Amino acid sequence: MEHTPAAAWLAEAASAAQHQGPGNLLRVVLVVMMVGCALTGWFLLRGYKQKDD
Repeated sequence: MEHTPAAAWLAEAASAAQHQGPGNLLRVVLVVMMVGCALTGWFLLRGYKQKDD
């Protein structure tokens, strides 16, 4: 295995990232949206809990 300098590795990674498109950003947006919906549902539904005193 040959040694690749860090600068060359970063340049190749940046080049590959430009060709990927919006895939990673879309995944992050979807995960954040799902977590936000779950937290919003939990926050709203916890107010309906019956207190049996």
